[in-house]
Amino acid sequence: MIVAKAEKVENVSSVIKLNFGSIIAMNVGFFGIQYSFGLQQTNMTPIYSYLGANADQLPLLNLAGPMTGLIIQPIIGAMSDKTTSRFGRRRPYFLIGAIICSICLFAMPYSSSIWMAAGILWILDAGNNITMEPYRAFVSDKLPSNQHALGFLTQSFFTGLGITLANLTPGILIAAGLIGIHSRSDNNIPYTTYAAFFIGGIVSIGSIMFSCLTTKETPLSEEEVKKVKAESGGIARIFKDIIAAFKVMPSTMKKLGAVYLFNWYAMFVYWQFITLCLAKTIYNTTDAGFDGFASAQLLTGTVNGGYNVVTFIVAFPLAFFARKITAQKVHLISLLFGGLCLICLPMIHNSTLLFIPIIGLGVAWASMMGTPYAMLAGSIPKAKTGIFMGILNMFIVLPMLLETITFKYVYKYLLGHNPENAIIFAGALITIAGIMVLLINKKDNVTAV
Repeated sequence: MIVAKAEKVENVSSVIKLNFGSIIAMNVGFFGIQYSFGLQQTNMTPIYSYLGANADQLPLLNLAGPMTGLIIQPIIGAMSDKTTSRFGRRRPYFLIGAIICSICLFAMPYSSSIWMAAGILWILDAGNNITMEPYRAFVSDKLPSNQHALGFLTQSFFTGLGITLANLTPGILIAAGLIGIHSRSDNNIPYTTYAAFFIGGIVSIGSIMFSCLTTKETPLSEEEVKKVKAESGGIARIFKDIIAAFKVMPSTMKKLGAVYLFNWYAMFVYWQFITLCLAKTIYNTTDAGFDGFASAQLLTGTVNGGYNVVTFIVAFPLAFFARKITAQKVHLISLLFGGLCLICLPMIHNSTLLFIPIIGLGVAWASMMGTPYAMLAGSIPKAKTGIFMGILNMFIVLPMLLETITFKYVYKYLLGHNPENAIIFAGALITIAGIMVLLINKKDNVTAV
């Protein structure tokens, strides 16, 4: 078992420098969160399709992610800032969220209708968001500013590993001869999907438990505890703090919001339409009842797993370059590379050549999942880390919410109901996001709230 070891850092009050093994241990729980996320990325569109949904319904059916993130993340972030339990500030939320996620992962494949699957997805995403936001703040709490890039890009590493294994699990089960590719249950969902979600339920709770048992939180000082307990107002105080945080938001964060608008709208489009695109470009089908569509679902797992392999391979090199050339330049180059590669994906009709967009998307995804947090962490007050990380994650879900409302019309009137055009459109938006990174200058400090 990896046990946290640390050495004191001079001139950094109550913050200690962790060794590499300790940083790995504290982030293992992120593996389970992202395994669950990977199952959603690859399987929700096919599950909805197996249950009878059409392409126009997909944005609305995927409304759960942005809505739960918009509501839950800033509130849970603010609550964790003010939590003083003997179990810690952040860890209780890890465990509650992981339990909810695990139950929903076990239940999802048994969905008997489109709306049952959508309802379970709402609860599943709520659990993911309860866990995710305090985890971001946990890393910022534990590490000094000169380790933020390493800490957050370690989360990118586990993002890549978790989503990779989530996407490759069905193919591995088939290759091992444990489940047949065409074996389906009465609700038309393949048994490979059942197995992947069951494994995800175990991984979700198991990895969170590992991090909780191996990494202790940095305790608040007596003065900080007294200050938190002295504050009154309950839930009203939480909303007051969130509003106050918006008023003193650093300019770095505002400009990241503009970048996020383009790259997260794009990623939501990609996850919803990649299976439909590959079914058409590689297997020449648009019918969910054909075996070619099931093969496209498996290929989506390979593609998504592939770009996440790239993500965990490049995560630590990106952390190195962030220290050498700044996190801003790393994010700029990564998004431009990923966007251009994604534009090329629908032009490929031979599955062996998909490694080209896989590499670009993997580099961009690694940067998306870590670099912005490293850019922001040093410019926000420690006592309000949860609130500000929650607000930053609102900038992720707001574009997704916008996509669920608007993309139906974009898909119909601008893209001609063509999933290939949807993927090209997503690549163009990520490229624009890269250009928007040029607007971000040095970090600005923010007044404590």
